[in-house]
Amino acid sequence: MNRRQTVNAWLFLSPFLVVSGVFFIYPFLWATVLAFYQTSGSLHSVFVGWSNFRFVLGDPEFFRALRNTTVFAVFSIFLQLPLSLGLALLLNTRKDRWKGFFRLILFSPHLVGPIFVGILFSVLFTARFGMINRFLHYVSGHGLDLRWLADPALVMPALVLTSLWMYVGFNMIYFLAGLQNVSDDLMDAARVDGAGPWQRFVHVIVPAIKPVALFVVIMSTIGSFQLFELPYALLNGTGGPDNAGLTIVMYLYQHAFESGDLGTGAAVGWILALIIFAISMAQIRISRGLESS
Repeated sequence: MNRRQTVNAWLFLSPFLVVSGVFFIYPFLWATVLAFYQTSGSLHSVFVGWSNFRFVLGDPEFFRALRNTTVFAVFSIFLQLPLSLGLALLLNTRKDRWKGFFRLILFSPHLVGPIFVGILFSVLFTARFGMINRFLHYVSGHGLDLRWLADPALVMPALVLTSLWMYVGFNMIYFLAGLQNVSDDLMDAARVDGAGPWQRFVHVIVPAIKPVALFVVIMSTIGSFQLFELPYALLNGTGGPDNAGLTIVMYLYQHAFESGDLGTGAAVGWILALIIFAISMAQIRISRGLESS
């Protein structure tokens, strides 16, 4: 490669390098430094070493936020994703002329954004006049006055139901893309061999969509641990009663921006990054172990 080609290559790379440096490398390095300082606003800071990490790991509210976030992530994987896969299987047909319409309807809640969804469901979950309680009253035939957002035992179910409405259709699109890779010849051969729907699902469909499924599981886990806008809007900017809806990122926001201690917020961010990395690596290892078994 001559000098001119080298210069041209660096010119083509320069926009990516500038954007990466400004929006990734610099914030990454600054967050690393900031985690070892105690700050009061953006102008006053004192070096405190590992004190921020010790404070966070000794704070009961952090572990409450970690527990809430973990519970939400478990529901995302074991409730939300099976529903998404089930809808994808129902809509994975070439004959139904309405399939495009239903795919759009199921995917559309994701388009409006978590803030709008949180505000909408905060109205729907209103205890006395909310549509959720009215629907349950109609189904059960009994008067219901469930205080969804005021009862600590109901805050997490309310958050899970809200996320189901928003994200089931979104993950369905990924599973639909994976189902397009299922070989029709293998499906026909399985039918000829006498395999029923469940056998075809386990032995033909699941191996074909396994890479997509692993991707969806990892992305859903990461998204669950980064949850912020939806509970923030749903619970009116708080963690709910008894902090039953407090997530790790909400905990970070409270310390970094509401209290002004950016150093503690940076420490929480690093702890969260390590948690997500460890869980993602564990999921990948489990997936590889299942493939080799």
